[in-house]
Amino acid sequence: MAELPEGTVSLLFTDIEGSTRLVYHLGDRYAEVLAQHRRLLRAAFKAHGGQEVDAQGDSFFVAFAQGGCRRRAACPARAPLA
Repeated sequence: MAELPEGTVSLLFTDIEGSTRLVYHLGDRYAEVLAQHRRLLRAAFKAHGGQEVDAQGDSFFVAFAQGGCRRRAACPARAPLA
């Protein structure tokens, strides 16, 4: 794991709203959609200086050294998955 930011940091927690319902709706496709979701968010976090602290299921916990970067990195997460 890369070194976490120090000093004043911004923390971002993500979660797919209604993910249980989405699992039932997508069936076997859910794993593929979740993998794409994780790739896109990880790329956005990295591009904006985010350091992934933890990830479980469809959730992420990310730390940023600058508050503004957190908001820009979260924008891709607002798009619907399916």
